[in-house]
Formats: sequence, C-alpha cells, structure tokens
Amino acid sequence: MTELHLWLRHEPRTTERRTPVVPSDARRLVESGVTLTVEESPQRIFPIEEYGAVGVRVAPADSWASAPRDTVILGLKELPDEPTELTHRHIFFGHAYKGQPGASDLLSRFAAGGGALLDLEYLVDDKGRRLAAFGFWAGYLGAALAVLQHRGRLVAPLTPTSKEELDELLQPAAGDAEFSALVIGALGRSGRGARVAFSTAGIEPTCWDMAETQNLDRPSLLAHDVLVNCVLATTPVPPFLREADLDDPTRRLRTVSDVTCDVGSPLNVLPVYDRTTEWDDPVRQLHERPPLDLIAIDNLPSLLPKESSTDFSAALLPQLLDFATGEAWGRALDLFRTKSRALGIAVAEGELGHV
Repeated sequence: MTELHLWLRHEPRTTERRTPVVPSDARRLVESGVTLTVEESPQRIFPIEEYGAVGVRVAPADSWASAPRDTVILGLKELPDEPTELTHRHIFFGHAYKGQPGASDLLSRFAAGGGALLDLEYLVDDKGRRLAAFGFWAGYLGAALAVLQHRGRLVAPLTPTSKEELDELLQPAAGDAEFSALVIGALGRSGRGARVAFSTAGIEPTCWDMAETQNLDRPSLLAHDVLVNCVLATTPVPPFLREADLDDPTRRLRTVSDVTCDVGSPLNVLPVYDRTTEWDDPVRQLHERPPLDLIAIDNLPSLLPKESSTDFSAALLPQLLDFATGEAWGRALDLFRTKSRALGIAVAEGELGHV
C-alpha cells in the first residue's frame, strides 16, 4: 500500500475514554507498513505502554498540530478550538453536515488551512451503509441507563464500567415494578443494542422501525413508560415527540433516552430539548406534571470503553489498511467538499493523498 502516516490523537473531552484503534490493531497497521504515531492520553482506556509495545511512535498529548502536513490525524470526537487553521486530513465524527451548531466554523477552519474532514459518520459503502460504527453500544447503554433511571437506580456521576458489571445492575430485583418500553429504530445497530439491554433487564420492548413511523401512532407512543430513540434521520420526518405531547395529561411516558442526540439539527426527531445531558448530571426533567425525564448523552459508548473501542477498531482497521485506494474515503472527501460549498466555503481540490 502507499506509505501512510496515521496520528492517533488524545481526545480533549475528559469523559472520552474510547479509541478508534486498539493496541492489537495498531500492531496490524505497523506490520502492514503504516507509520503510526500515538499521543499519550491520561484517560484512554488502553495505556500508552500497550501501544509502545507494538512498535508505534509515541508523542505528547495534543501535539498533532505540529505533525508533517501529509499526516492523517485520527480521533473520535470534537477538536480543540486551536489551531484555527487545520492543515491536515482529519478522521473523526465532525457533526457538521446537518446544520448543527458550529458546523460552518469547523468547515471554515479546514478551508483556511487547506485540510479536509473525512467524517467517520459518512464512511460508507456504495449502498450508503456505515462501515464502522459505535451504534450497538450506544443503543445498549441508552436503554440500560433508561432502565436504571426508571427503576430509581441510576447513580450520578456516571463512571465507565464493563459489560459484566452493567449487566449485573440491569438484573430485575424483587419489588421492581413492571413497565412498558418502546424502541424506535429497532432494526438498526443502535436498536439492536437497545433490545439486548432490555432483554437483559427482563423487559420485552415494543419495537418500531420505518414501517411503524411512516404513520406514527402517537397515542400508542405516549402510552409506553419508557422510550429509547435510535433513529438518525437523514431526511425531514414529522417529530416523534412534540412540545404539545409533554402537556398531554394522558401521557404515560415518563423516561426518554435519546441515543441519537441530534439536538440542534433540523432533522431532530425529538425537538423537545435544546442541550444534551452529561455524565455528571445525566438526567434532566423536561416536564413536571406529568413528569418526564430525559437522558441525552452524546458519547454513551465511552461508558463501556473497552468493549466499544474493540468492536469499532476491528471494523475500521480494513478501511485504514485500504486508505490510499479505498472508495469509501473518496466518497467521504467528496462529501466534505460538497457540504462545505453548500455553506459557501471554498475548499482545496486534489486527490485523497494530496488534499
């Protein structure tokens, strides 16, 4: 393959413990001829020593801005505010293509520096299917937290754990009241994870997908105790929950977990809140009478950092090995240019290796 220098950056968000490349897959990259630099990180679930043992280069945290221009910077969540000009190709979840707050500012930083965003959310095959995703674990945790909250056993602040420990907490206990749950988007990755978590908790949820949401049965939705939303809309659809529904005195719904967290986007299917919740304060009351609690954490899989990172890395590895010629990366680059131009932002031309 063409020589590639990947730079795995430290995540500035203090609650982000995941990594897109685990040490065992880092070894595969190095053995395949990829130059891999890994930044030190105090919170990454895998210690830097495990990366150093497989032959990567080790760099200080937040040093990626000084990397050679042809280096590809790899991360997961948002970049720090500096530098204002981004000269490299960056692989991460940019959240900038659906009108989210800050989208224009981020894409303008790439235009100013001549770099490019290769958004992991839009790294897809020729049928538009995601090639690497955290969806299963996002859905699993979204449902798990909803169960614990509804049963009065959710403890803040949230802390990373293992699946074994979380499954033990989900087991029904004597005195737990039965409740009804609804998963919307039940056939996707996140929906599948939510269904597994509910099953572990001894609950058989109602499962809706595209067929059930085309003509939404709103009274039925509001008749459930718990709702887990796993739908990431790509075209405008009528919202699943409206402000008027919160005032409905017949509403039985008491707990909403929004796995998608598409807040700020015009495609948001739950436009009843304006900000996400955090690990320190994971639940916010949206309505008092009748009560309605919201969980909307946008990095849920980081609560199971080892399991979610291992799965994601395994899916991303073949794409990274095929970086120089992979059509999926070409599509990601084309989309970056299209979305930037739609905002009136002029971006650099060139092939994937010469952005």
